[in-house]
Amino acid sequence: METQCEAPLRGAEVVEGGVLYGVWAPVCRAMEVEVCAESGARRAISLELCGGGWFRGVDAAGRAGDRYKFRLNSQQSFPDPASRWQPEGVHGPSMVIDPSSYHWTDGNWRPAAFRDLVIYELHIGAFTPAGTFRGAIEKLPYLRDLGVTAIEIMPICEFPGGRNWGYDGVFLFAPSRAYGHPDDLRALVNAAHACGLTVILDVVYNHFGPDGNYLGCYIGNYLDESKKTPWGGAIRYGDPEFLPLRTLVLSNPVHWMREYHVDGFRLDATHAIADASPRHLLTELTAAIHANGGFAIAEDSRNDSRLLLSEAEGGFGFDGVWADDFHHTVRVSNTHESDSYLGDFSGSLGEVLDTMRHGWLYRGQHSRGKGARRGSECRHIPPERFVHCISNHDQIGNRAMGDRLSDSISPEAYRAALALVCLSPYTPLLFMGQEWMASTPFLFFTDHNPELGRLVTQGRREEFKEFASFRLNASVDQIPDPQSQETFIKSKVCWDEKEGGEKKGAMELVKECLGLRRADSAFRPRDRDAMQVAELAIGIGALRLSSERSDWLLLFNLAGKHDGSARGEPMVALPAGYRWNFLFSSNGSRFGGAGPALVNLATGAVCFDAPELVVLRAVGC
Repeated sequence: METQCEAPLRGAEVVEGGVLYGVWAPVCRAMEVEVCAESGARRAISLELCGGGWFRGVDAAGRAGDRYKFRLNSQQSFPDPASRWQPEGVHGPSMVIDPSSYHWTDGNWRPAAFRDLVIYELHIGAFTPAGTFRGAIEKLPYLRDLGVTAIEIMPICEFPGGRNWGYDGVFLFAPSRAYGHPDDLRALVNAAHACGLTVILDVVYNHFGPDGNYLGCYIGNYLDESKKTPWGGAIRYGDPEFLPLRTLVLSNPVHWMREYHVDGFRLDATHAIADASPRHLLTELTAAIHANGGFAIAEDSRNDSRLLLSEAEGGFGFDGVWADDFHHTVRVSNTHESDSYLGDFSGSLGEVLDTMRHGWLYRGQHSRGKGARRGSECRHIPPERFVHCISNHDQIGNRAMGDRLSDSISPEAYRAALALVCLSPYTPLLFMGQEWMASTPFLFFTDHNPELGRLVTQGRREEFKEFASFRLNASVDQIPDPQSQETFIKSKVCWDEKEGGEKKGAMELVKECLGLRRADSAFRPRDRDAMQVAELAIGIGALRLSSERSDWLLLFNLAGKHDGSARGEPMVALPAGYRWNFLFSSNGSRFGGAGPALVNLATGAVCFDAPELVVLRAVGC
């Protein structure tokens, strides 16, 4: 007869008297845990079948460092789907980890306020030559000095093979052995906090990877094939039959916060999470994160303002959202690309300014790419809640050659866009290396088994067959093979190049802009009343930002030349006794440029010989 008992949501807990094992496996009749101690001794412990499909048991001889698998119905053995570490990869045994053994020194740590975030996205494997958690620690002082206040780490959950973007993860609670021991991740977070850096972790709850996912062996068919996502059937989060799976996922961000001191999360492709429950999984996730002192950012292509509204207002409760319309329109302004979703953007100055005025461009307009209306109004939402970028892992890595924006446009245009994203009132996100116009690509890379790898390589090339550049100028055979180790090696940031010429100048520009952003709250307004966006009659953009103690004017031109007068423009008008003082230009010689534009607002003269952004401050005469 089944008995009622409580089992832990995570499979192996170090407790007084040994190790407590627990696993939810409603399709199983019997369960054993096969343990291999560090000494090599082996033992098997039968687990008790409890109510609701839970199995539980204590290994009195168990301790941290034991490796184990669960044997289902006295047949096959599989790793723990709630494993804390997979030292031999996705198919190997799980390891018992004692999270309390690490000595933290961040007891007085408080993360940055959301409006003060300057986010730096990085991939642990490609960020440093070592490609490990420990290796990343040495770069933290550099990021702090650059003006970054938060690092956003691409997904680190255990994945198949030795290299991966992280979106093929199959163990939600286990940091990848490719990057080090769990305590190495703790050391990275601890060191980041010591440098004053908030830590954001990218997490994936919309799908599991295609290799090494044994969840179905324990719980049955948890995918709803009638609801498709880009990765197959949707996870049955709203099905009462799979409530423990929902609970397990809900506990995941809390796990990262309590055991690793992570401060916030970026939730991948939230538009691909289907849930018809009265309270959506996303709402429950943000509530759990907030209850533990964290924050949550959504990646969502819908431009739906409900993401950023509280639950009481009928929303999902996210603190921020990736607003990629800004990237798209800025990119198209110079490259004039029209492939894929970029076909929805003209890149005109008016379009750029409309996006800056609101936070995203599509607010109910018809999208050619979506074949329907997209987006909702958002001016009622504070600007800090929109994360803007001109580069991120998707916008580089989802290009066939992994080329960066700085490879495709002039240095002048790049510096102007770089300064704009750093100084605009929206939350800026930088992708590793973009601050010095890194020459290294960021390619799509994997390390799957040969059969799956062949399909991935083939799929990658099929994906780009209809792109104009491959129809006219190139062969898809030139696309780097995701399975090749060389593809991964090429994607590693080259730190030696950042001190040279224009690259050092771009980095100094970022440092200057972020220092200004940090020093004056006008660049971090709490609401839209303190910001104005307009197109001047001479065809350049103007952004005016005001606080109680300062008034700033940014004039910018992202493409081409402009020459004319700004006399009489309301955006540049000042009270009697004040004038505009030139502070710096993105084309200043110290930033690698040929020299600043002619800007004399006393006479109204404005002459931009190239793309540029100029910063002016109101001062008393």
